[in-house]
Amino acid sequence: MPQSGMGRIVWTDLTIPNAPQVRDFYAQVFGWGVENVEVDDHHDFTMTDPASGDGIVGVCHALGENATQPPQWINYFSVANLDDSIKAVEQNGGKVITPVRGGGGFRFCVIQDPGGAVCGLMEMGSA
Repeated sequence: MPQSGMGRIVWTDLTIPNAPQVRDFYAQVFGWGVENVEVDDHHDFTMTDPASGDGIVGVCHALGENATQPPQWINYFSVANLDDSIKAVEQNGGKVITPVRGGGGFRFCVIQDPGGAVCGLMEMGSA
């Protein structure tokens, strides 16, 4: 993941039914490279900086656990404790849109604020 610090955008994903077509679209528009990410019975994609190979954003299939993701770019913000942040979301009029998931040293979920806007919360340094 690129940056750290509470409340900072640490990742962005786009989850859509036609992920390969959109992957190719953004690769052509921005010149991004593509790295396959193995997920169950398919591949999602990390779009990479062609010079450094660093991951920039994800393009994911709307399948399985991702089926409930809204079809839009979602920014994930870093939080110190995901469970505490989820409690604060719910106590302040928001709601959790996707269940908590994780792996590779992070946990995350997608929330909706009281105004209807959607974003992700990500706790770094956890399993």
